[in-house]
Amino acid sequence: MSGITHDYMEEYLRGLIGDSEDELYELEKYAGENSVPIVQKEAGKFLEFMVSMKKPKKILELGTAIGYSAILMSKAANGNASITSIERDENMVSIAESNISKYNFSDKIKVVKGDCLEILEGLDDKFDLIFMDAGKGHYNHFLPHCLRLLAEDGIIISDNVLFRGMVASNDLVIRRKITIVKRMRKYLEEISKDKNLITTIIPMGDGIAVTKRR
Repeated sequence: MSGITHDYMEEYLRGLIGDSEDELYELEKYAGENSVPIVQKEAGKFLEFMVSMKKPKKILELGTAIGYSAILMSKAANGNASITSIERDENMVSIAESNISKYNFSDKIKVVKGDCLEILEGLDDKFDLIFMDAGKGHYNHFLPHCLRLLAEDGIIISDNVLFRGMVASNDLVIRRKITIVKRMRKYLEEISKDKNLITTIIPMGDGIAVTKRR
């Protein structure tokens, strides 16, 4: 459980969502068996909803892992979106590319190997949707680049922004996570107080922030 809502609420909501099918189910099973972090069930459903509503043509993802959320977004877009996903872990890149090829998404999803910040600095395209799910202590570092790359009416979806509840309560903070918590708080303050942006923070999954220009 995420630690930011009551367990009974999460269990009920996940029960309403039901089980995934096909490749997503297989990827969820692999992630569970191999302790690979992927978006939580309700966060995944929210991401699917946002993609199906926004209908983005170009998506940028920070943090590929095994390719689960990239494939989820491609399916939600009915294959009409071009997705660029950045991942620095060589093993994850290999697994993600294998999954993307196995499930026939190679023509829709491109995995770029490297450090997110370094790759972002070299990009100059415009994206309709940016999904931030990489190093939690670097969201505030990613933000200027994401805003530069964001299409005029684009949206940024940031996952894990409440970080197991620690961002919202000092009582929950684990000492070794203090730096991440401080940086995430800074990120949330930046996107919430910037008069040029409008942000909503949703206590779902591990916390989701949705940001767009006013």
